[in-house]
Amino acid sequence: MSEAISEAAPEPGAWNRLVDRRSGNRGDVRRDALLTALDELLQEKTLEEVNVAEISGRAGVTRSAFYFYFESKAMAVMALMSDLYDAAAAANELLVAAEGDAEDRVRTAITGLFDSVDSSPHTYRALLEARASSAGVRAMWDAGRAEFASVIAGMIATERSAGRATSGPDAEVLASVLLDLNDHAVERHSLGSGPPRDQHIATLTFTWLRTIYGENR
Repeated sequence: MSEAISEAAPEPGAWNRLVDRRSGNRGDVRRDALLTALDELLQEKTLEEVNVAEISGRAGVTRSAFYFYFESKAMAVMALMSDLYDAAAAANELLVAAEGDAEDRVRTAITGLFDSVDSSPHTYRALLEARASSAGVRAMWDAGRAEFASVIAGMIATERSAGRATSGPDAEVLASVLLDLNDHAVERHSLGSGPPRDQHIATLTFTWLRTIYGENR
């Protein structure tokens, strides 16, 4: 992996730093209690049906304590999904390393994304709700996506320069569209629609490889 690509990769915990009203609070007992309470409630009902009073009450803290950490319940969902963001960052790092077999890298990265969603499907569905209802969440989601797309675009450009990838559309645009495919696939998967998981992963892997590396893949 080139030094430039490595430096551009999102750091672990970056999502948490974006969404918390107070930075560096991972491990804070009250914050952890709030997120645990939210996670439990999301296993029982939708995000729309959950309110801040319920979250605070179950966590054993005041409403003001909730707002000390989070601007809204939508932002709290973003913090709850920090592990997903970190897993996506780790998958990106593996993908853009450009070391070893390209198919193995792509398949492992996509599988890791599905694994992250499957580990907590109720919170991912809540994230979809939050993204649809909150302009702030959408803006943060888009910023994170743009960060990932930039890193992948750098990998595509590097692979093209080395003669391993085929020429094609602008690397930034291509990376963004490929990530759109991933997002749509895991969204459908989390909602129980679309093809089976293994077929989703196999088809996404095929699409990424053919799009970036051409017919020889």
